[in-house]
Amino acid sequence: MLYALCFLLFMIGLYCAVVKKNMVKIVIGIMVMEYAVNLFLIMLGFRTDGQAPIISSEDITTGGRLLDSFVKSSVDPLPQALVLTAIVISLGSLALMISICIRTYEKYGTFDITEIRRLKG
Repeated sequence: MLYALCFLLFMIGLYCAVVKKNMVKIVIGIMVMEYAVNLFLIMLGFRTDGQAPIISSEDITTGGRLLDSFVKSSVDPLPQALVLTAIVISLGSLALMISICIRTYEKYGTFDITEIRRLKG
């Protein structure tokens, strides 16, 4: 059910990026799609009643059975690390897209992409 909501959020962002004519709304749609993917990746690593994947020296010395149950009940840290990296990259791309929008507005005086195509200059 939650995966379907992530897909719905992604489709809302895709609709906004494809259909809208305003450049700022297109940028917002792209960011909604990025955050839907980030939410999906975080949900892949989620485990109910999971614990942080930190192993102490006592856990290692007690034996393999305890370690196996620890691995089965711990949360997967890889999607969390990937999403943190994706958030940093998306902030950089957001800054670039907004700066392009600002420069385009300074040159043409509008955010409407159909008007910008018609001006051609």
